[in-house]
Amino acid sequence: MSNDFKPLELEGFLPYRLNVLAETVSQSLAGIYRRRYAISVPEWRIMATLGQFGTMTAKDIGAHSHMHKTKVSRAVASLEHRDLLRRTANTRDMRESFLQLTEKGMDAYRKLVPEAHRFIEALIAPIDPAEKQVFNRVLKQLVQRATELSAELDGPDAPAEG
Repeated sequence: MSNDFKPLELEGFLPYRLNVLAETVSQSLAGIYRRRYAISVPEWRIMATLGQFGTMTAKDIGAHSHMHKTKVSRAVASLEHRDLLRRTANTRDMRESFLQLTEKGMDAYRKLVPEAHRFIEALIAPIDPAEKQVFNRVLKQLVQRATELSAELDGPDAPAEG
């Protein structure tokens, strides 16, 4: 073992810190829609995606919201069971369905969106406007660079999984 070896300090490790931030913010915001509609984080992400884009497939929702297909499937079933979401078969491909919010789902979405906006405004209120711009730019750069690194690591020379 080299004398240069430094153990990784998790609390200072950027991926860990970003995950803690994302999870903390997500769970804090979840309190709003959990109290009012008993909606989970994956269910809210589906409602938010459908509220923004209208009709989509579960696969498209998963890609947009970065959720695994199993989480999407469970959340869709729950929302459908509570009449917040409607599923319509795709007549061109019976393996998939088109999903959209029901009127009850849209009503919940319209009531929750202003609360979500207020929560985010309260969260970022202490941050100087110039710092917000820098923060948003840095977030965008980190997502772009992580995507590039992932593509490089998954390139043609990547070792096979298994």
